[in-house]
Amino acid sequence: MAKVALLIGISEYEPGLAPLPNAVNDVEAMQRVLVNPEMGDFAEADVTVLKNPQRQEMENAIYELYANCQKDDLVLFYFSGHGVTVESGDFYFSTSITRKNQGKLIPTSAVAATNVHSWMNQSKSKRLVVILDCCFSGAFARGLTAKDSGTIDLQQHLGGEGRAILTASTSTQYSFESDGLELSIYTHYLVEGIEKGAADKDGDGLIAVDELHRYAKSKVQEASPAMTPEFYPFKDGYRIFLAKSPKDDPSLKYRKEFDNIALEDEGEISIGNRFYLHELRNNLRLSADEAEAIESEVLEPYRQRQQKLQRYQQALSQIKQYPVTNKDRNGLKRLQNILNLRDEDIEPIEQQVLASKQVEYERQQEQETAENQRRQAESQERLKRESSPPDIQTQPFDFDTATLTPKSAGFLGMGKKTFEINRSRGRAEFFTENLGNGVVLGMVAIPGGKFLMGSPDNEPERLSRESPQHPVTIQPFFIGKFPVTQSQWAAVAALPKVNIDLNSDPSNFKGANRPVEKVTWDDAIEFCARLSRKTQKTYRLPSEAEWEYACRAGTSTPFYFGETITTDLANYRGTDWDYNGTVYPGNYAQGPKGEYREETTDVGKFPANPFGLFDMHGNIWEWCLDEWHENYNGAPKDGSAWLGDNQNRLRRGGSWLLDPGNCRSAFRFYFACDLRSSSVGFRVVVVRGRT
Repeated sequence: MAKVALLIGISEYEPGLAPLPNAVNDVEAMQRVLVNPEMGDFAEADVTVLKNPQRQEMENAIYELYANCQKDDLVLFYFSGHGVTVESGDFYFSTSITRKNQGKLIPTSAVAATNVHSWMNQSKSKRLVVILDCCFSGAFARGLTAKDSGTIDLQQHLGGEGRAILTASTSTQYSFESDGLELSIYTHYLVEGIEKGAADKDGDGLIAVDELHRYAKSKVQEASPAMTPEFYPFKDGYRIFLAKSPKDDPSLKYRKEFDNIALEDEGEISIGNRFYLHELRNNLRLSADEAEAIESEVLEPYRQRQQKLQRYQQALSQIKQYPVTNKDRNGLKRLQNILNLRDEDIEPIEQQVLASKQVEYERQQEQETAENQRRQAESQERLKRESSPPDIQTQPFDFDTATLTPKSAGFLGMGKKTFEINRSRGRAEFFTENLGNGVVLGMVAIPGGKFLMGSPDNEPERLSRESPQHPVTIQPFFIGKFPVTQSQWAAVAALPKVNIDLNSDPSNFKGANRPVEKVTWDDAIEFCARLSRKTQKTYRLPSEAEWEYACRAGTSTPFYFGETITTDLANYRGTDWDYNGTVYPGNYAQGPKGEYREETTDVGKFPANPFGLFDMHGNIWEWCLDEWHENYNGAPKDGSAWLGDNQNRLRRGGSWLLDPGNCRSAFRFYFACDLRSSSVGFRVVVVRGRT
């Protein structure tokens, strides 16, 4: 009977695969403990070490390992390097010449696991051990980049009779470097378990592969809790003895007992256990220095874990905004992953850091809700007092409105947050314009007032073009209850031409009560001109300030519903959207994801805002009268349109096509005035009495 081992470490790679500096160190350390007669007791001549081999050399060595062994031999294959998967799910061992072309593996540059499987099946030995210290997918720690993905079915690729397969991690986890270690983290604890004898859990003087794995796994997860080493025994593979340990050794006895206590106390040794350990040390006749050295080694993974938790807490503490933005939350998730921390590891940190911020945030939300309700009541009261021009007779109408109220803050602003839709009834004044053939245009009275235009610095996803916030005074006006519909467009397009021709049916998504789209800014101006001549009133597009004032309706939150939005209340892309490699989330801030309808919806399908206006968020972009300016420096403060000398015109409100951040009350962008799009329409304004 012989004990034969092949140890392969690949540190250096062709471009496309990140270097793994510790891999060569791993095989040297494994060789050291295996050939030690007091540990692995492998004959030096029976341990083959390959560092950075090319494919043919590596493949030959693996073949010969299994082809030349006998029935009673113990055969160990150890690999430290990149594991690569292809689209079919097949697994390959990387070599020093492994290459990729346009992100896909060149299979002739790597060793196929199917070949290794075949050679293992043909082997005479009934005691086969495979140890893989490699990542199958995901990202690599400390700046190493992920190149491979997929899930490996190890039993399919390397399974079989009388075998034991040990892996450093699952198919989506880190497995290489750890701060302060010269070896890959899994191999470090494999070597430690053999070298110190600590893996001999039952004290029989022999280290079976299952004992070695359990020891290494426990230590890995003390340092990196999210990393999950796996063990796949077949038949009696779990009882294959890989090494031996000293019996009745005082240092080993102390180590095992201290290891159990450290696990029980989670690295913080209790006072009672400290006194117990002092007595145990004396009974075993160990010096204080010897015991201290053992304790230091055992506690090292706990120290590493604590350092990782402290780094996470430091990062979280430096985030000032609450609720935590998607941008910051994504960054924290990446940090959590690279530190190999689980959700339950960071939960106490988030409770400690964010609890006070959450209390203050909820207090501010309550105050803001009360203030918005007060403003709405004042607005409605003022609307009743204001008189309309004598030629415009208004009448009241009732409507449904809604707000989104946080029902559960999720996990302190870090997890999913739930919201409750609170519906209520509102009342406003309006008049109707008869366009003929039963088609009418509803125009809602908007009271004059002052508001703060633009977005505050702490609004999630806000852009510099929404700055600076500035006060604006708005005179009373009427604005369309809905975006102009296709039936309204057709009625006005049939009126005599003023300046340009109009297509009576330009829209991509057909429906009389859907908003008209695929109309240019010039088309909208012609619509207003024809309507003005017919009615003898001055119809026009709203100024940008009028539009935002009407949209906010006395609110100051990102949406008139509140701090977020849901596809139950508006039509927008409520699913994640991967566009040119950038993922635009289907949710806003802590709000929920929803549906993507992929088309416009009938106007009035969703609740109105507090002024009684429908579809101000989503469904269709709306042209404004203003020309485009990069920010609000120099913007009018009287609510008038900001004109200039360019052909780009403002659009507001978001649409069915894009993500919720575009639907915010403050979001602003532009299109060329001659652009036609199935996501762009408009609504109209009539000036009324002054306050």
